Amino acid sequence: MDRLKNNNLRQAGTGIIFLLLAAAILWAAAEGFSGNWRYNFQKQILKSAEEMYMPGLSYLNRAPGKTLSQWMREGALCWFPLAAYAEDHAAGDPAIEDGETLAKILEAQANDENAVDENGNLIGSDSGSESSSQNVAPTVDMSIEKLRDFDYLLSNFYTVDSSTMIGPEQLNADDLLSRNMKIDNTTGGPKILIFHTHSQEEFADSTPRDPATSIVGIGDYLTELLNAKGIETIHDTGVYDIINGKLDRSNAYENAEASVRPILEANPTIEVAIDLHRDGVAEGTHLVTEINGKPTAKIMYFNGLSRSRANGDIEYLYNPYIQDNLAFSLQMQLESETLYPGFTRHIYLRAYRYNLHLLPKSLLVEAGAQTNTVEEMRNAMEVLADTLYHVIVEE
Repeated sequence: MDRLKNNNLRQAGTGIIFLLLAAAILWAAAEGFSGNWRYNFQKQILKSAEEMYMPGLSYLNRAPGKTLSQWMREGALCWFPLAAYAEDHAAGDPAIEDGETLAKILEAQANDENAVDENGNLIGSDSGSESSSQNVAPTVDMSIEKLRDFDYLLSNFYTVDSSTMIGPEQLNADDLLSRNMKIDNTTGGPKILIFHTHSQEEFADSTPRDPATSIVGIGDYLTELLNAKGIETIHDTGVYDIINGKLDRSNAYENAEASVRPILEANPTIEVAIDLHRDGVAEGTHLVTEINGKPTAKIMYFNGLSRSRANGDIEYLYNPYIQDNLAFSLQMQLESETLYPGFTRHIYLRAYRYNLHLLPKSLLVEAGAQTNTVEEMRNAMEVLADTLYHVIVEE
């Protein structure tokens, strides 16, 4: 009798779980609900489903110092996900990963060059168009009233990779726009460092193995432009993606950090670090717009959140400056849209870190792609330098 009763209870519990999962999906899809509630509820449902149906994996990923009995007690709460949500929705223990998982995450971090999703759509573009003209007004409402709406902000300015998630507590317009991105340009010493984690990136008409026509040459031009504007800038031309004479990006971000950190320590006046890339797209995609009568490669600002959808915060990719990074890219995005409508694609959010923890004002820029010409890239640097000047210098 007790066994039958327990079976009935388990079946009832399973039914409740499925009903709650269905309700969560409908709730998340419905219009008019707070983005914060939807985000937190979805996060807890995903966690509960993992603990319910993959308990072994959940046990392996338990927080450090947690006993088996504590884990089993928490597992029992998975039968009642709303109770679990009420008890611990504010907790966010980082996932514990083994060495193999770490290696896979670092490899995934290194392989970020494909900007076409599984459906063949261009990432970071709301319309999928390949070209546009400057001679149009901003296409979205950038008033603070609209930007305070999390769903509006997310859908109009961001693309979130399926590997991660973000909520209203991070994309808070008042917070991000109130953070001061101005540099102290009254003192001597360099203020900006430009470097390239992927130094071997080239363009449609690059001369093979000629750095002057690769992303490094484009970095040289951006450095020249910023210095001409009175912002002392230095350019690191180190190579971090060639190992034993062969292209190998598996540890490019770690290699870059090992060299960039000493540069920052030797130049404490540096306030801005820019990792300049070019993107990788389908061969038929041409990321170009017309600005000041010149063909200009489009760009995309890129943020890493150090958080995976599957396991939560990635503790060994810790970044204390995530909110500052998000503030910097959003302020750049809004200034770009104000000055040069159509120049930028949506800001791309992904799970990993990408060395954005080096400084609060760290920026990863995906400028153009392999299908752009060197001329289009140089024209883009003129626009980027002007936008950067307005954000970090001009009052």
